[in-house]
Amino acid sequence: MRHAGALWQPSPNFGARRGGAVPDLVVLHYTAMESCAAALERLCAAEHEVSAHYLIAADGTLVQLVDETDRAWHAGAGAWGAVDDVNSRSIGIELDNRGDDPFPEPQLARLEALLADLLARHRIPPERVIGHSDMAPGRKHDPGPRFPWRRLARAGLSVWPDADPGPDRAAAPDRVRLAAALAAFGYRGELAPMLDAFHLRFRPHAGAPDATDLAMAEALAARWPVRPA
Repeated sequence: MRHAGALWQPSPNFGARRGGAVPDLVVLHYTAMESCAAALERLCAAEHEVSAHYLIAADGTLVQLVDETDRAWHAGAGAWGAVDDVNSRSIGIELDNRGDDPFPEPQLARLEALLADLLARHRIPPERVIGHSDMAPGRKHDPGPRFPWRRLARAGLSVWPDADPGPDRAAAPDRVRLAAALAAFGYRGELAPMLDAFHLRFRPHAGAPDATDLAMAEALAARWPVRPA
């Protein structure tokens, strides 16, 4: 499907979704390039073998590169819950951002409108909107610590845990419980990279794991446990 409100700039970098898969995830990225034009050129260059379904410029311009029915090449190696081929199960959205800049209001407003449309049409629940860093802990960092996940959650387009860590917020958590909670929400891998990805999204300035981490992770796992394959 082509989005009625998007400019169509087709990329050659796509294929069929494997095994009859349909999108039930949305993965957010930043471009990490100096300009939107440079990102668009790269996403449409066959030799780079990378693409996304959508690219949103800083001024809010929406560009579609791959039809939603097709498999864009944005996720690479990684997993979320039981899903190993994230490309076949997702829609990828690139945000024009070098990685260390704030996300401008026109861009965020366009993203929110696009997400609302995608989630409604594909019946994707908000907990299935994730970052590239979530599905590739320790390897990817986008959309980065400046991305406003809490804003998306307030709009019903992502999730945020409400949790009370108790009086001793700085206490070291039970690491087995923490790893189990992070995995139940969807993270994969060893505890250290999972925790780094969790911090990047939910507590970007956090240090050593503490009781707040455990309370937030268990709140996420209890309310939004990852789907089976």
